[in-house]
Amino acid sequence: MRARFAVAPLACLALLASCGGDSKSSSDAGSGDGVLAGVCPDTVVFQTDWNPEAEHGFLYNLVGEGYEVDAKNAAVKGPLWSEGVDTGVAVEVRSGGPAISFSPVISEMYTKPEILLGFVSTDTQIRQSVEFPTKAVIAPFNINPQIIMWDPATYPDVKEIADLKAAGVKVRSFQGVSYIKYLVNSGILDESQIDATYDGTPASFIAAGGKDAQQGFGTSEPFLYENVLEEWSKPVSYQYIHDTGWTTYAQSLAGTPEVIAANTDCLAKLVPIIQRSQAEFVANPDRANAVILDAVDQINNGWVYTADQAAASVAKQLDDKLVANSPDGTLGSFDLDRVTDFITKATPIFTAEGEKVKEGLTADDLVTNEFIDPSVSLGS
Repeated sequence: MRARFAVAPLACLALLASCGGDSKSSSDAGSGDGVLAGVCPDTVVFQTDWNPEAEHGFLYNLVGEGYEVDAKNAAVKGPLWSEGVDTGVAVEVRSGGPAISFSPVISEMYTKPEILLGFVSTDTQIRQSVEFPTKAVIAPFNINPQIIMWDPATYPDVKEIADLKAAGVKVRSFQGVSYIKYLVNSGILDESQIDATYDGTPASFIAAGGKDAQQGFGTSEPFLYENVLEEWSKPVSYQYIHDTGWTTYAQSLAGTPEVIAANTDCLAKLVPIIQRSQAEFVANPDRANAVILDAVDQINNGWVYTADQAAASVAKQLDDKLVANSPDGTLGSFDLDRVTDFITKATPIFTAEGEKVKEGLTADDLVTNEFIDPSVSLGS
């Protein structure tokens, strides 16, 4: 579940893509006029986990000219473009969160088979590995943007999340958040500190006057609280959950095993297009951000999002290396050792909570680099 600011009770650069190399030709990698026609579904449907925002920019960057916003269904539809070229199929980017009554993305994929790929996180995949398994095919974010934030003026000696424990600071979060369970289980925080009443709005944090800490996104809340929310209008400090050891991949694109198996030829061409779209977006985000802002305006469901917020998000994605090459030097690939280690760390936490985790679960059950083009990277 996402932590974002909404009006009313709707709670919740100079990097370039380097596509050289001899491993794949441009045709093999999935570029060219009409390259997806007859290979992919006539409409490639993506399901996101929240309202339109710059964290999803790599998907909106695929939307070509002549698109339409379906305000009733909170979706953007248009020709699927790759680097300015029409691939011969359409694309539909569906909003999540409030737009789908907070239905989990995995539930959407299992009940709406037209969805090719949707956002998942590794921890959610593990928790659903028995009843609703999914396989992720690309990791647009190398580091999860989720954070815990606090007021540095109130707590000048707090430098990281673990320091909140010694200070006895209340930490406000959504209910059932996996990384909160990890932080408590590992002794980084105490159970008594956790207040699972967060509703995605800033009211409680502001009312506490800096006394409480709160979950959020490094790509959103720090800019929002300092520059948008007049009631606060000062910096917040934060640490990424990733840096505490909870190294889940977030907003990876995954499908059900049946959908992945039925669309291998499509994914072999589509996934490299998504890789290049992410590289193109973070280098030149203006066009896709304009599509996002147009969608926010037309959907008009209470979600507040500005051009400044979108630009700041992209800058933060790069500055904090949330969007970055994997250890193998590729944009969008999974580090299988990291996934294996994470399974080992997360499984006992979930099973202790009564969750059913697939026996013998491996990284290959959750992710694949089969469709990744290893020549796509962010240049220095």
